[in-house]
Amino acid sequence: MLSNDPNISQAQPVIRQLNETAINQIAAGEVVERPASAIKELVENAIDSGATRIDVDYADGGKSFIRCTDNGCGISADELPLAMMRHATSKIDGSNLLNIQSFGFRGEALPSLGAVGKLVIMSRCSQSDGAELEVDGGKLSPVRPVAMQPGTRVTLSDLFYATPARLKFLRSDRAESKAIADIMRRLAIAEPSIAFCLRDMATERIVLRFQAEQGNMFDALRSRLGQVMGSAFVENSIVVDAEREEIRLTGFAGLPTYSRGAAVSQFLFVNGRPVRDKLLLGGLRGAYSDFLSRDRHPAVALFVECDPTRVDVNVHPAKAEVRFREPALVRGLLVSGVRHALAEAGHRSSSTVSDAALGKFEVPAESRSYQMDRPSRVVGQFESLDTKNMFDVEPSARTEVVYKAESQSLPLGAARAQLHENYILSQTENGLVIVDAHAAHERIIYEKMKSQLKSSGIKSQALLIPEVITLSDSETALILEKSEILMELGLTVEPFGQGAVSIQTIPAILGQVDVKKLVLDIIDELAESGVTEILTSQIEAILSRVACHGSVRTGRRMQADEMNALLREMEATPHSGQCNHGRPTYVSLAMTDIAKLFGRI
Repeated sequence: MLSNDPNISQAQPVIRQLNETAINQIAAGEVVERPASAIKELVENAIDSGATRIDVDYADGGKSFIRCTDNGCGISADELPLAMMRHATSKIDGSNLLNIQSFGFRGEALPSLGAVGKLVIMSRCSQSDGAELEVDGGKLSPVRPVAMQPGTRVTLSDLFYATPARLKFLRSDRAESKAIADIMRRLAIAEPSIAFCLRDMATERIVLRFQAEQGNMFDALRSRLGQVMGSAFVENSIVVDAEREEIRLTGFAGLPTYSRGAAVSQFLFVNGRPVRDKLLLGGLRGAYSDFLSRDRHPAVALFVECDPTRVDVNVHPAKAEVRFREPALVRGLLVSGVRHALAEAGHRSSSTVSDAALGKFEVPAESRSYQMDRPSRVVGQFESLDTKNMFDVEPSARTEVVYKAESQSLPLGAARAQLHENYILSQTENGLVIVDAHAAHERIIYEKMKSQLKSSGIKSQALLIPEVITLSDSETALILEKSEILMELGLTVEPFGQGAVSIQTIPAILGQVDVKKLVLDIIDELAESGVTEILTSQIEAILSRVACHGSVRTGRRMQADEMNALLREMEATPHSGQCNHGRPTYVSLAMTDIAKLFGRI
């Protein structure tokens, strides 16, 4: 096919070597997608330099101005021009690309930025004078001396002015500023021991400021997460610390009742590098699949640490994706590690649930003037009240006068009343607890059924006529490779000639099911992540429905012993702080909060 492009000759094409500027501009398209990408590369270089403080300034969403200042080791004057050459780096020597232990290693960031914008590098090593180098559209100026403190300052102006077509694809200043802040948050979580400051020069506003954290790994990370994600996350998250075959998973995972409506609070790291990896995100969904509905997303900050030779970070120039040598092992560790941590949390529920409940209490404006502040009234003014019929109204709460006082010291306290034939009002040593009896009992039954199913195994049901499904050769090989695992879940898959499989049995609990659709969904999941949880999810969904029908129904009156027995079972049952859909099963109110409602404190 002949081209109509005037830049391409219609004669025999000639192979030619592109000049350095064109090469750098092409490379910049992969490395620097937007202003946030440029800031990411500069901050990562600053971290690799050993900096303990990094300041970033920007204007107009980073389109017109970016400046990154650090107090790292700096670059000597004679090495500044070399730093602007492609694939020139101090991070690796090129002998082993599988043992990457720094953020940067490709040597493409600075030359790419210099090719698409106006770049000025000022740097000084501790034992030498400062030097400055300007790069304009890929053209280097002579190095000249400059006075400055040890460290490096990189200023980037008019991003993409040399490639104006790229400017058309940038979003609004507000959207680009938001992306910059997100990048800075991720890097700040990755390095709690470094102080960060992000400033919008156009508004002269400090967007983010994080002080350097001290202490051990978990203490420093907890403090940094409190700054980045808020104190509510720290209060409603649990420590994750698991290891399998010298791969370690650490960090903090939010309680299911502290979920979000979007995946905006998910921070994942591999060997300290922020990543957006499909394998890890899939594992995270799997870890919370039993606790959250599909429209809710967990909040986490999780770190995977392993030998650098077991993970390839050179998948894409942006280095946001990685490839594990043993993906199933990593995914399994993430799922089991988070689930184990959630089980350790027991019946614990998010404190934000209680905060939201307190927010629903409305104190009438006239009640803000308390009786003790008013002049006393004569007794005679109450004589007209009809006290005979004041308490004839049927109460909506049924109290139980028989209870064990020692139960108050237990986490969920002692039952005092049942409200509207569903909610249990329980008294604790320091406040009160309101329990949704139906939701709590539903979770208890569900966990018992899962435990019984795990101990007795999943019963399979033979198909009267085996289902033969035609597949491609790759799909056939994929599902047959996992046939033993699928058999443990009640699904028997056998080869059936070229490009086909035969389904002999299915899990009995599934009942009537579209076998072909089930198998194709399993193959899709295996192709994406290497593991499948579709069968498990469907089985658990059925158990959840059964548990719902078998639990205490709303409208049923419960005796004091029944209510207290339910509270004790909740305390002993993992995940009883949320129902099968991730909603809270109880609300806890402290006496201090209650006292505030009545103006006592």
